[in-house]
Amino acid sequence: MSDPLSAFDAAVADLAPGIEVRHHEPLGPFTTYRVGGPAARYLVVSDDRSLASVAEAVKVSGVEVLVVGKGSNLLVADAGFSGLALQLAGDFTTVDIAPRPDRSGAVVRAGGAALLPVVARKTVAAGLTGFEWAVGVPGSIGGAVRMNAGGHGSDMAASLARVRVVDLRSGEDGVVTPPMLELGYRSSSVVPHQVVAWAELDLASGNRSTSEDDLSEIVRWRRDNQPGGQNAGSVFTNPSGDSAGRLIDLAGCKGLRIGTAEVSPKHANFIQADPGGSADDVKRLMDEVARRVADATGVTLHAETRLVGFSSPEGR
Repeated sequence: MSDPLSAFDAAVADLAPGIEVRHHEPLGPFTTYRVGGPAARYLVVSDDRSLASVAEAVKVSGVEVLVVGKGSNLLVADAGFSGLALQLAGDFTTVDIAPRPDRSGAVVRAGGAALLPVVARKTVAAGLTGFEWAVGVPGSIGGAVRMNAGGHGSDMAASLARVRVVDLRSGEDGVVTPPMLELGYRSSSVVPHQVVAWAELDLASGNRSTSEDDLSEIVRWRRDNQPGGQNAGSVFTNPSGDSAGRLIDLAGCKGLRIGTAEVSPKHANFIQADPGGSADDVKRLMDEVARRVADATGVTLHAETRLVGFSSPEGR
């Protein structure tokens, strides 16, 4: 019996011969950390027909799948990922706005690969409000649904109406509502082998000028308060009633360095990777920060960053 990778190669060649499957593709360049190892297989899906074919190939082969998205909340171990990494493009980047008949707002359908800042700016340009917070989040709609991304007092759950989810393991393709997604703080029921093909947002009518001011203020605030460079945003989720950044600072971890990774001196809940650095160094630093916070405060931190290829997925 062939291994899952060989079975996938054979199946995708038969079902979707036009799709380019790359072997041992480095995943670091597809993440905002820009470090990490390769995927055994990697491909890009640009339309529904190709997605259905890939889903069938995954189903018959049993290969493990990683949906990469925009990689803004992802850290892949230096050893890499032993399965199939998949990214959406093409038709899955579209943003369609359908005003309600009573002009009280609109339904926005955004493809799973649509960038959050793009969607935020397009909705504001259309005179809508409720999605301004997303202008400062460098992720995709699909990734934002999976982790219920948010900021500045709002999140995906606040405006999400419907989501089309394709299960690559079972082939199931359907539309679900927010209660079915079990949206929580930086969490949902979406699992690694499920693809968010599109999401619909229910947004209200707003004042374009006011919303544009809000966009500018959010961008300014993030520039002033969060570091640039190679990072994936907040490393740990905030404990109930507290701030992970405050606890990390309290434990004396600001500026702490292990190898090619450093806790940002600007914001303690950010870890920055050096150019050409090591994902394993980032993970080791996460472990050390969590240990020091637990020792100093008794609080157990939980990783917000999605960890792939590491033996201890919770970052401890």
